[in-house]
Amino acid sequence: QVQLVESGGGLVQAGGSLRLSCAASGSFFSIYAMGWYRQAPGKQRELVASIDGRGGINYADSVKGRFTISRDNAKDTAYLQMNSLKAEDTGVYTCVTEVIPGADYGPVEYWGQGTQVTVSS
Repeated sequence: QVQLVESGGGLVQAGGSLRLSCAASGSFFSIYAMGWYRQAPGKQRELVASIDGRGGINYADSVKGRFTISRDNAKDTAYLQMNSLKAEDTGVYTCVTEVIPGADYGPVEYWGQGTQVTVSS
């Protein structure tokens, strides 16, 4: 199994920055993709950013130009740098990874427990 440890959430003023980290640990052959979802009260969970094994990156339109996702393959860790934060960025941010458990296995999805990001106006 795989565990995801998230860190970096907290309270920040509008216009400020936060950096989220997601470290994967456990038994797996490789990581294919990592990403971040978020969910605000009363809103549907949405994909914020993702990065796949080929370096392909996707961002939600609402964060494009402000957020940057990166990945340190040696550390099995993904980062989400969040700049120019807005109140509407507030929510629970959850790391998601797709891993290859072992040779001849297909990808398996794992979710972290989430970290709260609160942006004050």
